[in-house]
Amino acid sequence: MTFFLRCFCFITLFTGTLTAQATSSEYSGKTPLAYLEAVALPEKGIGAREAGSEKERKTAQFIQDSFEQMGLDVSIHAFKHAQLNNKDSFITSSNVIAEIKGDSDKVIVLGAHYDSTAKTLGSHGAVDNGSGIAVLLSVAEQLSTIKTLPYTVRFLAFGAEEIGLVGVNKYVSKLNEQPGEIEKILGMINLDTVAGGDVLYIHSAHSTPYRRCADKARYSFDTMMRDALLAASKDSFDETAHQIHPPFPGFPAGETGGWSDHAPFACSGIPVAQLEATNFSINGKDGFDGYSQTTNPALWDCFDTATMTACDREKETKWGHIWHKEFDQLPFLQTQFPGRLEQQLNANTKVLVNFFRNPDKYFAN
Repeated sequence: MTFFLRCFCFITLFTGTLTAQATSSEYSGKTPLAYLEAVALPEKGIGAREAGSEKERKTAQFIQDSFEQMGLDVSIHAFKHAQLNNKDSFITSSNVIAEIKGDSDKVIVLGAHYDSTAKTLGSHGAVDNGSGIAVLLSVAEQLSTIKTLPYTVRFLAFGAEEIGLVGVNKYVSKLNEQPGEIEKILGMINLDTVAGGDVLYIHSAHSTPYRRCADKARYSFDTMMRDALLAASKDSFDETAHQIHPPFPGFPAGETGGWSDHAPFACSGIPVAQLEATNFSINGKDGFDGYSQTTNPALWDCFDTATMTACDREKETKWGHIWHKEFDQLPFLQTQFPGRLEQQLNANTKVLVNFFRNPDKYFAN
């Protein structure tokens, strides 16, 4: 059996262990799945929520209301952005910010974007990125019940990510204008598509500065946040629920590109980690790049388990993609992957809550 097949089988067999432990907490608040349903199901009132749309604004309000119900102080960072191909027309969006003060004024950021894309293709943005927002809100709710935390935790829900990381760029630019604010931040954890794919991963920033960085001398590819979360994952489960991806051309093991909300923080010298659910064992359209999220045959015209790629690479049209496709709908995903979304959401939440309870324990590993 090849390494890639061993990896796939391990994840399949490990699911039962992950399920039992991820759901064994005494916490009795709203589940991550309930938050996901509220954001991603059209019948719940939202569904697809493209940047600048009324549904995106409704999602921002839902996130604000959720934070306030937890007793958190909330602020809104509203912004405008010129529309693509029409610089005289603007969309409006916002970042929703909440914070739990810790014993230290040093800050650890937990962020996720709440907009979606590909509405015309039928996407409801369940995994991209309803899953990230669901975990963000669930972690916030659980941490809000803890009397004291070692560090201040800042929750950031970013608008307009799908049209060029607009919300996070606006936010980080504003931070850079305020003396001392960047220096307060110990690290940033980004939640983007954290459920749905076959395997849970934790990435660090790429060791080569992202092209978007204005000052590459400030760039941080410190792996401290990734390594701490991997240690927290190992501590939370009998076996490691989260992995680092193997190396592939252009990307050393465990490193990710600058295409999500972690990138502006790395460009500002802040260590970052990104959680993601995909499958780097698949030889996808462009190789082993993690863009093919699953081997599930429903998301392929034909998948060859022996070679871990399409039966006919010239004729394949689906490529195991969930994000930005009609497959990114909660009812479809729950039918194709019974129990998976709940398991992965719970696992991510548990690891993050355990980490935030005692970050120094995991930084030391």
